Amino acid sequence: MTRRPHLAVPAVLCGVGTALPDRTVSNQQVGGHLGLSADWITQRTGISNRLRCGPDTSTADLAVGAGAAALESSGGHPVEAVIVATATPDHLMPATAPTVAARLGLRGIAAFDVAAACTGLLYALQVAQGLICTGSAQRVLVIAADRLSHTTDPDDPATAPLFGDGAAAVILRNGQADEPGVLGPIVLGADGQHADALFIPHGQFMRMRGREVFQHAITRLVQVSAQAASATGWSPRDVDRFVPHQANARITAAVAQRLGVARHRVLESIGDLGNTSVASIPITLARSAADGSLREGHRVLLSAFGAGLTWGATTLVWPRLECVAGYPNTPGRLEATR
Repeated sequence: MTRRPHLAVPAVLCGVGTALPDRTVSNQQVGGHLGLSADWITQRTGISNRLRCGPDTSTADLAVGAGAAALESSGGHPVEAVIVATATPDHLMPATAPTVAARLGLRGIAAFDVAAACTGLLYALQVAQGLICTGSAQRVLVIAADRLSHTTDPDDPATAPLFGDGAAAVILRNGQADEPGVLGPIVLGADGQHADALFIPHGQFMRMRGREVFQHAITRLVQVSAQAASATGWSPRDVDRFVPHQANARITAAVAQRLGVARHRVLESIGDLGNTSVASIPITLARSAADGSLREGHRVLLSAFGAGLTWGATTLVWPRLECVAGYPNTPGRLEATR
C-alpha cells in the first residue's frame, strides 16, 4: 500500500528535457598532465569521458536549451513559474532564472534561482510542489543547470577529473493523487557545520576534501533515501529504479548496497558525462527513458547530496511521456528560443 501525505493538489511530472554540450573531454585529456592514467580515473570515479561547454556557453544557454526541450516534451502548455537550480549562476545579481524565462518567451511570471548545489533539483522540486499545492501555479518549469568545469582547477587532481557540464528540466503540473508521475514526499536536509568540505570561494576554484565528502555522501544518501521511500510506503528494496546524484560510481555502489537495491535497478550516466552536478538526476532519467531502462510504471527513488552540506530525496511512479533532447551548441537551436 502506498502511503502519501494529503496534498490538496498533487504535483505531477509531465515533461522532461535535456541540454548537453557537444565537446567530449577524455580521461587522457584531463589526467595526462596530472600524472593520472585514464584507467585510474575510471576505477576511482566511474568516469571515462565528460561533456564540457566552451567559454562562450553560459549557464543560461544550457538552461534555455533544457527549458525549451521540457516545454516541448509537455506539449508546450504555459507555465506560471520558472525555477532554476544552479551552483554556477552567470552573475551574482540578477538571478539566472529571469533571463532564462525571458529568452523562453515567458515574461511576466515568477522566475527565481535555488542554490543548494548538487541537491538543488530536490530543493527546487519542493518549492514547485508547494506552489502547485497552494494553487499559486498550475504548471512550473524547474531547470537544473551547471557549468562546474569552469570553476574547477585543471591542476587539482581531486576535482579536475570529476565534472562535466549540462542541464535538464522538468515540468510539474497539478493533477490527481492516484495518477503516475505524482511526486511523493520530498525529504530535505542540511548541515552547514561541514560547509568547508566542498566550496567555491569568490573568484577562486573549487576546494574539496574528497575523503570527507565521500563518507558524508554515503551516510546521508542512505538515510534520506530510506526516509523518502518509507514516507511513500515503500522499502528501498521495492523500488524498480534508483537514481542517485551522479557524483562518483563508488558512492553509488556503496549506497545501493546499503539500501539493498540490486545493481541492475540503479540508473547511471556518469561514465560518459561525468558529474553534471545539479542536472545529473534529470539527465539520467531522460537518457534512461530514451534507452528503455526506465519505463512507464516503474517505481523510482531519487536522491541527491551536495555542498552545503545538503541532501534530499523523493519518489514517483514513472509516467508516460516523451523526453526531448536539446543541444545549446547546435546552430539555430537556441536562436529559435531567444
